[in-house]
Amino acid sequence: MKLPPEVAGFDSASAMVVALARFLYGQATPPLGKPAMRALRPVAAAASRLPARVQEPLYSVFSGAEGRTESELRELDMDAVSAGIASAYPRRHYPAVMIGSSGGALVHLCAAFGVPWLPQTLLLPVRQRGISPDEPRQAAQALAGTAQAFLEHNPDLVLHHMHDPNQDRLTLRRMAYFRVKRQRLGPAYEKFLTDHLEPGGVIVVAECGKRWPVTRLGDRHLFQFGAVGGIPPEEYRDGSDRVTEYLRRYRTGKTRWDAPAADSDAPEAEWGFESALLHDITAFADRHGFRVRRLPFDEPESLSAPVAELYRAWYRQRGLPGNRLYVDSFMLLDPWWTLRAGAVPYWSVFPVQPSLAQLHRYLDTTEPYEHIQLALFCHGAESAGLTTADEWRRLLSRATVEGTFAGVSPNRYPRDFRTFFGFQDALRAVRPRQPMPEPLPVTALDDFLGRHHTLAG
Repeated sequence: MKLPPEVAGFDSASAMVVALARFLYGQATPPLGKPAMRALRPVAAAASRLPARVQEPLYSVFSGAEGRTESELRELDMDAVSAGIASAYPRRHYPAVMIGSSGGALVHLCAAFGVPWLPQTLLLPVRQRGISPDEPRQAAQALAGTAQAFLEHNPDLVLHHMHDPNQDRLTLRRMAYFRVKRQRLGPAYEKFLTDHLEPGGVIVVAECGKRWPVTRLGDRHLFQFGAVGGIPPEEYRDGSDRVTEYLRRYRTGKTRWDAPAADSDAPEAEWGFESALLHDITAFADRHGFRVRRLPFDEPESLSAPVAELYRAWYRQRGLPGNRLYVDSFMLLDPWWTLRAGAVPYWSVFPVQPSLAQLHRYLDTTEPYEHIQLALFCHGAESAGLTTADEWRRLLSRATVEGTFAGVSPNRYPRDFRTFFGFQDALRAVRPRQPMPEPLPVTALDDFLGRHHTLAG
């Protein structure tokens, strides 16, 4: 199983497609989405011991290596790319298919019901040199011609050029982020649905309502400065003490960023849902006799607590304790080993202050967990709004028996690159291992969607 080479493997949507597809094949998630990457584990361990001044260039080279040339992007056919995404899943019939926004909790929801998910948004990494992460005005214009050519070739897409010098500083040194959202299903997704969704089956539309200020550079071409993470949109544009401190730490000579003025807002580039797709899905379903159910949620993490509670109740129905919480982090998730360990999954978008606060709120409202295991995505930079290791230790102290870091050293965080290879180790070590259950019935999915609408409405 291989994803199209044009999409970034080091990204939420592609990593989550791999994790779910592998699960549906009865397999665990490989590191960085590829089994061959296991060979790099010793390299990552060695790199984690290097000083930051050496680590950062290495991270930039590795994470930016996926960038495609501008000429490749100009000629790219996204219908062919979407066909490659759909082909990742096993060729069988499903009672339901999820389509829409990305999210780790959504992946665990799909795993519980044994159904695939087709992402609306994909990241196309574009090779970029000579543009400072701290010059958003220059970045906004640098690839405008390439973006226009790409959009002329792909009329069903909206292109969000996302530039986040806070969390993506190291990657932006080597590549630009072109996130593209489908406004129509397109032939590849339509064929997948007609070939693999059972007659009368359910299309569940995952709709994250997160929005962000943008600058409109052209028809279907948006520039988004900043992204979901440790600081809100206004701090990117107006500055703050922690932004100033972050810029001082990297010796930029700046106290704030100077970005193009925002003239509107739009669905957030990575997580937000472009509503035009819903209308196309509804029309397609009417033509083919499928049902459509909507799954709206406000923030990328809004489904994390409901899905955790679904798993906890499911375990107890099976006679399992449901007393072990495993906290995923961004692309570090493995639905196969989560179920084998009998762990309740809670997905956090990033190891940042808002995610920590939301996790505390969940623990405030549920029965205490005996064991809490915590993965931490390491992006290699001391970004503004990042949580400290001590803050995560205090979170782990809420376990009534034991709270532990999973595959990451708190002393090397956020530069412990072993985390990409060892985040499942804590799950593999759990004994006894549980048998893989049969998927929950689609009637339970209807119940979950009904409860979610009641709580969200």
